Amino acid sequence: MQIFGVILAGGAGRRMGGADGTGADKALLRLAGQPLVLNARDRLEPQVAALAISANGDPARFAFTGLPVLADDVSQGPLSGVLTALDWAAAQGADAVVSVAVDTPFFPGDLVPRLWLAGNGALAVAECGGRQHPTFALWPVALRDDLRAWLAEGQARLMAFAARHAAAQAVFPTGTPDPFSNINTPADLAQAEAALRA
Repeated sequence: MQIFGVILAGGAGRRMGGADGTGADKALLRLAGQPLVLNARDRLEPQVAALAISANGDPARFAFTGLPVLADDVSQGPLSGVLTALDWAAAQGADAVVSVAVDTPFFPGDLVPRLWLAGNGALAVAECGGRQHPTFALWPVALRDDLRAWLAEGQARLMAFAARHAAAQAVFPTGTPDPFSNINTPADLAQAEAALRA
């Protein structure tokens, strides 16, 4: 089975910005001296056959990663990024795509094999500490037509689509730091820095 990966980096990052509400490009925020997108690349790339970034705006800002950048319909949230990645992967003969969120720096180094084993190649979602994390999932390319129709109907919720296909749950152990903790605020970024120093 050929599995590709996609880093979902389309969030507006409004809680990371200043009082003007413009937000920040979270993919470019630095943790331990390097942008979060590089952290995600370095964790996911060894687990997949090919890797891309799902993001809008000027793709040149990610040239330093060496990865292709896939634009999507920002109004439809992360599921649109998943669909764009599935189309990209299908065109290259891949069987599935594993998605990760760019702002989650401690996601597991065995994410892909655990997701694959949980669903035996079918749709599978990460679970940790009793919480599901649908941005961390394995998406078979066979689902892309249904996902396209789902989005065309105005549906955009990740978990609703996962439930529609009876997604398997890949259960990950809890830890410190939480492997699925994400960075939404400057305080979160400071906590992640402290966790790395510890």
